Amino acid sequence: MLCSQEWLFAHLDDPRLRIFDCTVEMRPQPVGKSILISGYQDWARAHIPGARYLSMPDELSAPSGNIPYGLPGGEQIEHVLRAHGVNDGDIIVLYGSGYLGSVVRSWWVLTASGAKDVRILDGGLEGWRDAGLPLNDASTAPESGNFHARPRPDLVADADEVAAGIGNDDVVLLNALAPEQFKGSGGAHYGRPGRIPDSISVPFRDLLQPGTSRFKSEDEIRTILEAAGVLARPRIISYCGGGVAASGTTFALHLIGRDDAALYDGSLTDWSADPARPMAVDPA
Repeated sequence: MLCSQEWLFAHLDDPRLRIFDCTVEMRPQPVGKSILISGYQDWARAHIPGARYLSMPDELSAPSGNIPYGLPGGEQIEHVLRAHGVNDGDIIVLYGSGYLGSVVRSWWVLTASGAKDVRILDGGLEGWRDAGLPLNDASTAPESGNFHARPRPDLVADADEVAAGIGNDDVVLLNALAPEQFKGSGGAHYGRPGRIPDSISVPFRDLLQPGTSRFKSEDEIRTILEAAGVLARPRIISYCGGGVAASGTTFALHLIGRDDAALYDGSLTDWSADPARPMAVDPA
């Protein structure tokens, strides 16, 4: 699931390889969803050879109701991936520059839609550049692919399942936001500050090597999640503000073998919209 620079460079000519730059600049707002700025122009100036630009907010989202960047249906994913030349059985490698959120979110959307082999370039575009590996600005329209979506509803949780998980010893609700957001004491919030009751805090950023877009080792990730009491539960549901940071914790869980871990799509943006749904905050 994590692709090294060396592996990708050695396989650039593999006809089954499909590479996508998923760069999006995220500008958090004090309340509500972040503003997302496309990275298309940066991709057009310089990208890994053979890479195409895949827009998480435009191509891999289906906004509806309280979910601003919701999981699209299989028909939309088929249309998008076929237009990018993706076939059944292809290896899909995603990368980005800067914040990793749009990359891990794209991974989750494709995986939940049934793509079998979706990988993330560890270290992203910065690591590729630092290694002195080639970049170009060439772009050729591919032939249409034959990708078939096979949605995996087991990887998706909704508000009803999350509500049923509160106080359920078989379920862990995993909050991927910063500690101050989890406590309700600071940072952006999504309608109401705080967390879903009975949640456990494991910030997505704690699973990355400090100051980088590289994941910590699988052993380090497993140790963090075990210490938090996450891995002992049969059902793991990650959430955050809108389903982006929590895609990162979900990726990390799949990376260490918990490929049954799910994501609450919409997360606190969806949850907070209903005043009847409870929120917990730490005492001042």
